[in-house]
This record gives sequence, C-alpha cells and structure tokens, in this order.
Amino acid sequence: MPSPYRALFAEPGTKAFSAAGFLGRMPLSMMGIGVVTMVSQLTGRYGLAGALSATIALSAAAIGPQISRLVDRHGQRRVLRPATLVALAAAAGLLLTAHLGGPDWTLFACAAGIGAVPSLGAMIRSRWAALYRGTPKLHTAYSFESVVDEACFVFGPIISIGLSTAWFPEAGPLLAACFLAAGVFWLTSQHATEPPPHPRERRGGGSALRSPGLRVLVATFAATGTIFGAIDVVTVAFADERGHKAAASVVLALYAAGSCTAGVVFGLMRFAGAPERRWLVGVSAVAVSMIPLLLVGNLPLLAVALFVAGLAIAPTMITTMSLIEEHVPRAQLTEGMTWVSTGLAVGVALGSSVAGWVIDAAGARAGYGVPAVSGAVAVAVGFLGFRRLRRPAAGRGGIVEHHVEREEQHLA
Repeated sequence: MPSPYRALFAEPGTKAFSAAGFLGRMPLSMMGIGVVTMVSQLTGRYGLAGALSATIALSAAAIGPQISRLVDRHGQRRVLRPATLVALAAAAGLLLTAHLGGPDWTLFACAAGIGAVPSLGAMIRSRWAALYRGTPKLHTAYSFESVVDEACFVFGPIISIGLSTAWFPEAGPLLAACFLAAGVFWLTSQHATEPPPHPRERRGGGSALRSPGLRVLVATFAATGTIFGAIDVVTVAFADERGHKAAASVVLALYAAGSCTAGVVFGLMRFAGAPERRWLVGVSAVAVSMIPLLLVGNLPLLAVALFVAGLAIAPTMITTMSLIEEHVPRAQLTEGMTWVSTGLAVGVALGSSVAGWVIDAAGARAGYGVPAVSGAVAVAVGFLGFRRLRRPAAGRGGIVEHHVEREEQHLA
C-alpha cells in the first residue's frame, strides 16, 4: 500500500472500522444483482427482477436519509442495529417468498423492507472526517473509501451471481444478508472512533437537503445512478442471450476494477484548483464512456468498454464527497452523504426498472441505450447547477468551518 494510504491507519481503531465497513458494504453490490439473478432464475421474468431491485433501491432512498439523520443526532450504535434487524427480517421474507413462489405483491412488500439497510459508506466516511477534517489525509481517506466501494463491486457480483447460478438461486442474497449483519454489528461495537452525536441539532436545523449545492449533487447522481442500475441488469441479460450468464459477474467486476484503479491513483494526487470543475469533468467523462456500449457485440469487447468506462467513476465520487464537506453542516454530514447515496439509489431503481422493460421488449443490446441517455441527463443537470456548487456556504463542515475552529482554539 502506498505511503499516503498507510499513513491513514496510524490512528488507533482505523483498521478495525475500515474492515467492518468493507464487510458491511458488500451487500451494496450483492443484494440488487443477487435479487435480479435469483428472480430471473426462478421465474425467467427480467421485468419483475428489475422492478424488485428498483423497489429495494427506492425504499433505501426514502428511508436511508432518515436513518442517517437519526445517526447524526443519537449516534451510530443506537440507530444502526435496530435498522439492520428490520432489513434482515425483510430480506429473509423475500428469500422465503421467492422460494415458495408467493404472489408478486409479497415480493414487493419484502423488497421495500430491505430499504431499512443503513448507508455504511456514509458511516465510515463520517468516522474518517471526524479524525482528519481539514487535513490532506481526508482526501486520501475518501479516495481509499471509494476504492473499497469499488472493491465491493469487483467481488460482490462475482460472489452473488456465481453462488446463485452454481449453487441455488437464493444463495447470493442470503450471503449478502450475512455480510450486512456481521459488518454492522462489528462496526457498532467500536466506540472509540464513533463520531459524537449532535442532539442539540434536532430542533430547527431542518434537512441537509436545504443546501442548494447538495441538491445539485443529489440530482446529478440520480441520473448517474440510472447508469449503474441499467448496466447491471442489461449486462446480465446480454451475457444470458449469448449463453454465458455467469460471465456477467466477471464483466461487471471489470467495470468496478476500472473505477478501483482510477481511485487508487486519484488518491495519491493533490489538486489546487476548484473541486467543482473537476467534478463536472468527471460527470462528463462518465457520460461519454457510455457511448461505446451501444456498439459492442460480444462479451470480450463489452468487458473492455466497461473497464474503460469505470475509470471515471471513483474520481467523480471522491470529488463529490469533498464538495459535500463544503456544502453541508458538520452536524448533518452523515445525512448529507446519505442524500447523495439516495440520489444514486433512486437512479439505480429507475435504471434497473426501465432497462428490464427495454430488455423484455427489444433485447439486451437495446438496453444499453438507457445508460447512454442517462449520462446525457447527468451532464445537463451538472451544467445547469454548476453555479450553486461554486458558492460553498460559510460555517459548513468543510475547510471553512475547520479554519474558524482553529482560530477559536488559538484565541482560547
């Protein structure tokens, strides 16, 4: 591991909470694609599979920010454990109902309950922010977490799709639920690195979404999430049409591997310019990288195209986290990060659902038109909201607030 990354773990407890976060985030890449694989195996209905995956994502989008707001007020341990138990119970219901061939409405009801799963990525990043706020190490920490996210997407689909196709259809989502339980309960047992709650903020603070800059980030990432959701479903169907459904996991892993590679390099770099410009360039690169997918005709070419497309993802996500630091109050940092994840979740829901319908109607290759259109929408929203990102508010949780805090400590 390069020295800037090694330096992150000099603080006690950082290795433990990072490892717990990795384990607890594996379901992020395993549950949705696992449900798609499971339902398509059991019923052959990609439309239903995509709709169930979309339901999970939409439910998480609705519930996730509320869970994170409670975390900001009451702490991670008090909130995450009950929320996780609800999600695990719903996951168990979904697997049992799918196995027994229950009616569709019961599948959707259980899928909605899985949305209570907490945003582990936001919880880990808030711990890093509490340790390294206002220092260059925070950029490196956010880069490392993006690499961890992508590592989950490298291994998660391989494990989930592989188990569901080689063992039994419910195996992938079942293991995802086990990872979630282990990760959350391990993380919440670590008190020393848990950010302090802000109970005084419960009155009159309002939602972090009041920030104009945060609204731009959330809207743009809703369109970006549509890309991710569509690619997952379309790639599974694309491989299935060519008689190699299990190979979809390897192709999707290469997509994540491209992002992981870019994230490692990006974390070693230092930037002096405005982060909002780098962010807009990143969003544009993500959109442009979708165009070659419309031209591929076989799995090897698709794998290459997705690896190249992945190179734009992690740098854009890392820059997004830096922008959240500048536009959201410190007492609402976890909620702010979760809102961006919510935007992604809404997009994933829309993308997986629309892509499923397109696949059923016109075939898998036509489905790659969904991420291409979504990329164009993301760029349009990014350009329209660029002005708001150029005006970070004073007294927020990022560099401005840290500078003020240091002056107050000096005067004291």
